[in-house]
Amino acid sequence: MAARIDKVVIPGVFSLDGQDFDVENNVWLIGDDAEVLVVDAPHDAAPIVEAIGGRKVTAIVLTHGHNDHITAAPALREATGAPIWFNSADRMLWDMTHADAQPDSDLQPGTRFTVAGTRIVALHTPGHSPGSTCLHAADLNTVFTGDTLFCGGPGATGRSFSDHPTILDSIRSQLFSLHGDTVVKTGHGDDTTIAAELRTIG
Repeated sequence: MAARIDKVVIPGVFSLDGQDFDVENNVWLIGDDAEVLVVDAPHDAAPIVEAIGGRKVTAIVLTHGHNDHITAAPALREATGAPIWFNSADRMLWDMTHADAQPDSDLQPGTRFTVAGTRIVALHTPGHSPGSTCLHAADLNTVFTGDTLFCGGPGATGRSFSDHPTILDSIRSQLFSLHGDTVVKTGHGDDTTIAAELRTIG
């Protein structure tokens, strides 16, 4: 039996160039009644721990290094004992938020996780940030895209360390090679599909 996917929406603040913006972040829990993998750790660990509900956490996997996706990661690690996986190409962003903490493992292209009998594979998709990473769960017909791909187009690139041509190349080469009916679960907002975004971006 494949894992199920649970969603937790956590409000908070995204800081950029000295300005603060109110945001809502999606946290994805992939697993079953016994174990779970957590995708992203924004703002506050408490609602994530509540949603975990005492299950074993196999990994905390961060899609990229912006503060609204990683702020609660050390606290979530302390609460669950799970390792933090993070692409080292975003280390400069990590250090802006967590100068006194370290991630546990380097999230590289092709890194594989298994949770509740379901395999998840890391896809390196730079552009929103150099280390941005999506997670493809073929068994669930789902890809978790962080801030790389949204309903209606690519992630924002008007910030430090981001690049618009690079994010489009990542989307076209890594994500548009997936089946069109693959569900896209994003870092903010609603789900979409690869086919719908192919029509949007081309």
